[in-house]
Amino acid sequence: MAYGDHPDQVANLHLPAGDGGSWRCVVLIHGGFWRTGWDRTLMTPLAVDLAHRGIAAWNVEYRRVGQDGGGWPGTFADVAAAIDHLAGVEAVDAKRVVTCGHSAGGQLALWLTARRRLPAGMPGAAPRVLPVAAVAQAGVCDLEAAWRDDVGDGAVRDLLGSYDERPDRYAVVSPAARTPLGVPQLLVHGNEDDIVPLAQSRDHAARDPQAELVELDGTDHYGVIDPCNEAWAAVVARLPALLDG
Repeated sequence: MAYGDHPDQVANLHLPAGDGGSWRCVVLIHGGFWRTGWDRTLMTPLAVDLAHRGIAAWNVEYRRVGQDGGGWPGTFADVAAAIDHLAGVEAVDAKRVVTCGHSAGGQLALWLTARRRLPAGMPGAAPRVLPVAAVAQAGVCDLEAAWRDDVGDGAVRDLLGSYDERPDRYAVVSPAARTPLGVPQLLVHGNEDDIVPLAQSRDHAARDPQAELVELDGTDHYGVIDPCNEAWAAVVARLPALLDG
């Protein structure tokens, strides 16, 4: 389903079987350090699993760094428009929506919960759909720290520019800068992740009193998006409470 005019302003809606009226929904946001080369198919196995569990899944694509209109501010405008599109989808209960993102998508999933407090004129301001909770799977929670640590070999710089030159952008979109986010958050992170440091999730959990951290022994960066991994079991065990408040 298209939520905009660009070929990548699309999402796949996975619905449970049967007539459920308006389904509770998880918005899935893939990672890949906000760059081209990765797409929403990374999250398709999770979308299918959610539908089998009786939860709708909205698997979002967006413009990325390396594409015309991607990066700042287009990437953020896209994911905001994608979740707002659910306000007009009859099969989804737009008041019971949880965001769930992996890696860079975790940053976007957390950021979407903070849109209610964004200044007018900023990408994503004036939301139509506000998630009731967020899940970050090995998420990049602190963009300033990720820039300083060069997480993703310059990925944050490519997305926003240098922090020294554009701290204003970081203040708008970094979850660390927007805390407390005001909704429950679940952070799942493996202790064998050598791509996004576990400290990203540990530090965010320490900052925000509504963030729960689940650390997983023996799980790497990609294990958290494996529907057979204990990381996903930890997510689905908590989803009913997150969706229903």
